[in-house]
Amino acid sequence: MSKRKQYKPDFKARVALEALKGEQTVAELSSRFGVHPTMIHQWKKALLENAAGIFERGAAKKEAEVDPGKIKDLHAKIGQLTIENDFLVNALKPWTEK
Repeated sequence: MSKRKQYKPDFKARVALEALKGEQTVAELSSRFGVHPTMIHQWKKALLENAAGIFERGAAKKEAEVDPGKIKDLHAKIGQLTIENDFLVNALKPWTEK
């Protein structure tokens, strides 16, 4: 069994833009870029659906929603690892001191 071919985002964008131009048919673009026509249609649809997001104000400034419970768990884990690290440093002192 072979792996599916993965394409880079800039390649997908270039192909989708060519499809949007309408200068060539999807079949022509398919043979030109070596991509199945269904993929070209999907990339074109994705480009049209997500193009408005490029121009939204503050889109780059949006921060991911953070779960307070997750933060609490991570702080507890940091504390636990710090204690374990300190214990190991003290336990290994006889072998590391010169």
